[in-house]
Amino acid sequence: MTELTRRMAAAGAAGGMLGGTVAVVVAVAAGPGPGLTGYVSEAGIADSGYAPTYRIGVFALSAALLLLAVALAAAARPAAVLLAAGSFCTMLSGAVTCSDGCPLPPFERATTADLVHGGASVVAVASVVFAMLAVVLCSAAGPLLRRVAAVGALVALPLAAAVGLAMLVVGRGATVGVLERLLLAEIVGWGLATAALLTLPPAGRRAAAR
Repeated sequence: MTELTRRMAAAGAAGGMLGGTVAVVVAVAAGPGPGLTGYVSEAGIADSGYAPTYRIGVFALSAALLLLAVALAAAARPAAVLLAAGSFCTMLSGAVTCSDGCPLPPFERATTADLVHGGASVVAVASVVFAMLAVVLCSAAGPLLRRVAAVGALVALPLAAAVGLAMLVVGRGATVGVLERLLLAEIVGWGLATAALLTLPPAGRRAAAR
């Protein structure tokens, strides 16, 4: 892959990440969902007038993860593989919508679509978090990308653990809603920062790392 191709993929990833996030935030904020007491995915249920906006945002995020995988492939191949998996699962979570309330066990009865959507969403988030760790472990990624990934992982790992524990212990509610949004915001922040750094030439990243 040429340096120009890598930088173009990174620029596309940054644009897709930003545009997708804006679309999802608009759908969540303006839609009829329960606010912070519900899941972000509730903006995409069939009865929501903002479901198309939500799905467009999710598909844009899926494309952004795939482009970020392309941009990282040369420097951190394991991270690129994880991001590609995260891209596929993100696309699946947008294509398979959950029912009203996005019910999940053990506290609620879930449909097959709910389980597919929820499972895809969980795997997508986990893939991106593990991609951060993979970048940290790839010396070829360079000190700046590894530093950003280390900070991202240090924030994302406890948040992800807290979300999983809260879903099992208290179920759907304000605790899970707030933690989920914090985790997703952190993932987007890492993606944007990494994509922005990858748009720089190698010399620019080395200078920024000093």
